[in-house]
Amino acid sequence: MKKKKLMVIGLDSAPPGLVFERFRGRLPNLNRLMEEGVYAELESCIPPITCPAWMCMVTGKDPGTLGIYGFRNRRDWSYDRLEFATSRMVEEETVWQILSRAGKKVVVLGVPETYPPKPLNGVLVSSFLAPDTSSDYTYPPELKDEIRDVVGEYIIDVRDFRTDDKERLLRELYEMTEKRFRLARHFARTKPWDFFMMVEMGPDRIHHGFWKHFDPTHPGYERGNPYEGAMADYYGFLDGKAGELIEDAGDAAVMVVSDHGAKRMEGGFCFNEWLIREGYLTLSKPPEGRARLEECGVDWRRTVAWGDGGYYGRLFLNVKGREPEGIVERKDYESVRMEIKDKLEALTDDQGKPMGTVAWKPEELYRAVKRIPPDLIVLFGGLNWRSVGTVGHGAVYTHENDTGPDDANHDYNGIFILRAPGVRKRGMMDRAKITDCASTMLKLMGMRPPADMQGKALV
Repeated sequence: MKKKKLMVIGLDSAPPGLVFERFRGRLPNLNRLMEEGVYAELESCIPPITCPAWMCMVTGKDPGTLGIYGFRNRRDWSYDRLEFATSRMVEEETVWQILSRAGKKVVVLGVPETYPPKPLNGVLVSSFLAPDTSSDYTYPPELKDEIRDVVGEYIIDVRDFRTDDKERLLRELYEMTEKRFRLARHFARTKPWDFFMMVEMGPDRIHHGFWKHFDPTHPGYERGNPYEGAMADYYGFLDGKAGELIEDAGDAAVMVVSDHGAKRMEGGFCFNEWLIREGYLTLSKPPEGRARLEECGVDWRRTVAWGDGGYYGRLFLNVKGREPEGIVERKDYESVRMEIKDKLEALTDDQGKPMGTVAWKPEELYRAVKRIPPDLIVLFGGLNWRSVGTVGHGAVYTHENDTGPDDANHDYNGIFILRAPGVRKRGMMDRAKITDCASTMLKLMGMRPPADMQGKALV
């Protein structure tokens, strides 16, 4: 019986609107996979962000079951103890851990939330969440020396991608992508593998840096700007690198996926400014200019709720007996939460039009709710608006991002493309879910998915 092999190429943030439509004519290799196999829009998790989305994909579990709600998560019920999402938070088994136990050889390169590396039956290079290349970012640790021999100084991530220095950003993007795929090809050709998975962060970084330069619907677009073709050019380069790696896969099944999509960012909604105006948040002293909450000080004895910024908003209630200086009575918890949810969903944009904000209760979204979730998960304006956590803006709407220049927000749907032996050509399928991917990967490897995986195999 022929040995089953699977190569997964992850393109962080790649949206169906670009890959399946607008740039398709410039992507001959991805287009060939679509024509020879199946593809679909891939519904991401909520929130649709890198952490936790990639772990949802490779465990088949939702964010609540993972207990991971973003890049930063509350460590306890205090106000200021946050921890970054690392591999230590991932307690559910990944596809490669399941395959390693079954004796399969695996290669894992650049998948988020794999730092610090955990042992597996093969090799692993962790992602942009590793501090730098002086850290133990590989398994085994001595793999670092081999990487240096192959690519020189490996680039975990581009520096400061929220920048006005677009020329420097483009140079580093191309260099990062070239080195990642050069290393991937080296592993594909020199390491024994049954399962191979790599993730390239370049698409996400170019979206944030250059979306307004190519999208006429973006409020910051200027026709004829010097970077109008930068996105399309990069995607063409990316397709070429992916095509080379696909050649190295031989007759293995090939899957191309993204963790979420991307779209233009209309602006930012100053979440904590709004909570102050609505009387839910009280500062100890007014800010001098823009500042983080902790720099102003919060009068917790007079604060009902506070928010956090990012691609989506997280709202936390200051609950008596739960938070150190909580004031919301347990009996009032649900009524206060619903009151704020209703107000958020009734928001208008800066032009007075309905914004289309949705505020989710975690228990409505997830099979389980582990660790410390937000009390509300808020997606502002259909994800056309970012959540801004700083205060001192003097308004609740802003068209400047408080973490640096940023043109794009994340979108609900990513991509799924599969060409595999025995899987007949079907073209575009109905929409798939990100939690379907783990079961699909295992089935393609000839293994039965565990019963507690939440998705279903797509083939």
